Parts: sequence; C-alpha cells; structure tokens
Amino acid sequence: MDVLLIIDVQQGVLKTTHHQQAQVLANINQAAAHIRQQHGRVIYIQHDDQPGGELTPGTPEWQLHPALQPAKGDSRVRKEACDSFLDTELTFLLAEQSVDRLIICGCNTDFCVDTTVRSAATHGFEVLVLSDGHTTADRPHHNWMWRHLSLPQGRSVTLLTSAELLAVTPALQPC
Repeated sequence: MDVLLIIDVQQGVLKTTHHQQAQVLANINQAAAHIRQQHGRVIYIQHDDQPGGELTPGTPEWQLHPALQPAKGDSRVRKEACDSFLDTELTFLLAEQSVDRLIICGCNTDFCVDTTVRSAATHGFEVLVLSDGHTTADRPHHNWMWRHLSLPQGRSVTLLTSAELLAVTPALQPC
C-alpha cells in the first residue's frame, strides 16, 4: 500500500506566499485523490507550537490550509518537532498496514519535509518525494540533495512529479 504524508500545509505556515504555492497545493490534492483511488492512505501531519506560538493547536493558523481537500478516511498526526516520526503516533499508524511506498509532500521543505524524508529513509521505508509537491518560503529546494542522499544497502530516495506518480501507479479495475 502507498501512504501519502502531507506535512505542515497549515494556514499559519502559508500566510506568506511560498514558492509556486497554488500549483503545489493543486499537486498535493491531485496526489491525495490518486492515492485514495488506489486504496492507499493519506495522512496529514500538523505542527503544534507551544501555547502562544504561531501554530498553537485550535487556532486558525494551526488549521489545515483551506485549499486542501481532506477526505473522511484520512488520518491526522500532530507533531512538535521537524521529524514527523519523533514522539508521534505515525510509526504506529504505518504499522497498521503493509507500506510499500511512503510518498512525502508538504510545506517548509528545508525543515519538516527534509527531516521527515531523512527519518523515513532511516526507518527503512521506500521513500518517494513529490518534486512538485513541496514548497518553502523564499529558500532553495532540496530535490538535488535528496536525489544524492547517501543511504545504506543501495537504498535511495526517488523523486517524481505528481504526473509521474499517476503514470507509474496503475488504475485499479472495478470489482
């Protein structure tokens, strides 16, 4: 099963315009719809700040960005660090099914997305990153770095566009 992690696409994170923001949000929604159609799992990761912080749970800034299209069966995980695995329920959610590929996208490429990509790889997952499904505020992207990330046992991080994801995952035939 494919699992899509959508990291930190929250109103407070996107209050300033990010690189290709509208297209990235559209690509994330397209990928999420595709994963659901393939009977995969979509997990939204939300960052929690301490009380009084920009992303304090329950505040408008903490909420998912209104352009996202979550579905009824999607999951949510709350985190307090850049690593979506650290002290969260993510590992337990992923253990509930056999994960073939962990597909990662979201906001703040150079912090939470990057840290989660590296953590997922060290947890032994096959990691795919949507190269057109992550963004950051006026900072360089990490596609080159992830492509050349040194991992043991010949493992690697694969980058693909949203269109490539749709092309490499065959459509399921109706029952």
